[in-house]
Amino acid sequence: MDVSIVVPLYNEEESLTELCAWIDKVAVANSYTYEVILVDDGSIDNSWNVIQNLSLNNPHIKGIKFQRNYGKSAALNEGFKIVTGEVVITMDADLQDSPDEIPCLRKMIVEDKFDLVSGWKRVRHDPLTKTLPSKFFNWVTTKSTGIHLHDFNCGLKAYKLKVVKNIEVYGEMHRYIPVIAKWSGFSKIGEKEVEHRARKYGTSKFGIERFIKGFLDLASILFVGKFGKRPMHFFGSWGTLSFIFGFVVFLYLTISKFFLDKSGLTQRPLFFFAILAMIIGTQLFLTGFIAELITRNSPGRNFYLVEKKIRC
Repeated sequence: MDVSIVVPLYNEEESLTELCAWIDKVAVANSYTYEVILVDDGSIDNSWNVIQNLSLNNPHIKGIKFQRNYGKSAALNEGFKIVTGEVVITMDADLQDSPDEIPCLRKMIVEDKFDLVSGWKRVRHDPLTKTLPSKFFNWVTTKSTGIHLHDFNCGLKAYKLKVVKNIEVYGEMHRYIPVIAKWSGFSKIGEKEVEHRARKYGTSKFGIERFIKGFLDLASILFVGKFGKRPMHFFGSWGTLSFIFGFVVFLYLTISKFFLDKSGLTQRPLFFFAILAMIIGTQLFLTGFIAELITRNSPGRNFYLVEKKIRC
């Protein structure tokens, strides 16, 4: 199969028919064999009924319906599990991403040999309350990861099939897929300027909570990417520094008691800081990295309750 298109969606009943018709038009014009995987992330509108009707009329359309809302990362992860196309393309369902970009994105993967190509919406039709935080977020992510992309969070991306089959997306990590891909060994990451269209139906799902969660996930992925295979290097280093600091202070207080100041150790506030530092250092060794390893290797960390599927 030439192209697999994964479309995560939440309450987008109005745009789905137009989007699928547009994708089909592009695929037919370029003689692509293709599949469209619509992942309904627990919509509370009529989106799933629309998907069912579309699948009856178009054998290329497949559907997955979550029983509740899990988030975009969960939807992408479930879609990636079943794709079979040589090139995998993701796009949003709100018609702000143009299917006309598919041929160029596919060419960059197949002919230019990129592992991943991320869209860049140079001209955006969004309010400043969305564009300004996005610019700041992209700047911080570039500086933190060394990956030079203008728009990490662009939903329009293209991948080699082996990329999506060898990465795992959970939490809010969809915006960091280029980072995950790079740390998984897929280092040829490109960027293409793409058209950003004004929203035609529905309302934006962007909120300040997503902005905050984005930075929390950035801290998490930076830690896991660097120390996930060697957590003792992180926790052990800080634990050692904390314990040594506390021990040196405690040693100083002990020597001071016998040779300089005859007052009791427990009468000096510095004594309690020294004890606290040694306790924290010990706890970092005994609990911190163990908890992280347990969380990362939990068998249920990427389990989602799928209610229905079509041709999957």
